[in-house]
Amino acid sequence: MRASDLVPDQAALARLGEQVRARLAANPAVYRVDVEGMELFAIGGFLCAEEQEGLRARIDAVARPSALHEIDYASGFRTSFSGDLDPADPLVAAVSRRIDEVLGIAAEIGEPVQGQRYREGQEFKPHNDWFYTTESYWPQEAARGGQRSWTAMAYLNAVEEGGATFFVRAQIAIAPTPGVLLLWNNALPDGRPNEGTLHAGLPVERGVKHIITKWYRTRAFGLEAR
Repeated sequence: MRASDLVPDQAALARLGEQVRARLAANPAVYRVDVEGMELFAIGGFLCAEEQEGLRARIDAVARPSALHEIDYASGFRTSFSGDLDPADPLVAAVSRRIDEVLGIAAEIGEPVQGQRYREGQEFKPHNDWFYTTESYWPQEAARGGQRSWTAMAYLNAVEEGGATFFVRAQIAIAPTPGVLLLWNNALPDGRPNEGTLHAGLPVERGVKHIITKWYRTRAFGLEAR
């Protein structure tokens, strides 16, 4: 299936892309990563050491085998442990709000901040964050906010070995650097989902990796159970 076949929310994705692109370009703290085929940005030192420690503890408290729509955990496709963090928690709420402000996106279209923990040997094989609209899960996702637009992901600790975020088409591996926030547009400038955002969480070879991720939709996100 080609990205060109996936057109729901195309106008909204294009509009959000233009809006966020302009906001990030005006922020001197934002660095654009020079890669071909996608829009990828980074902010160093986005989270301080105390925030990283607090978020790691909160992830450990809620972490369960990661789910991925119809793909079972036992398949080995996504072997991390993860969980949504409490949006009412003061630390989580503050971090979530800061991410919203960096992107200039309304909080209502953001999903809850999710924490993920990867222990040795755990990984997330190549995948896109946007939804394939021909799959059985799409009607549910369409009803609770539509297509994913932007991804924000922050590293919460250094990893002894392995655990890089690998963008397959761009052939770039980003090693976990504590406090760094990555941002990327899941769509092309014209609003079609971008197959160039295919990425993987490479296996952790030594140590543990903690990250948080926040995904944004095109409409207000419905908070019914996943």
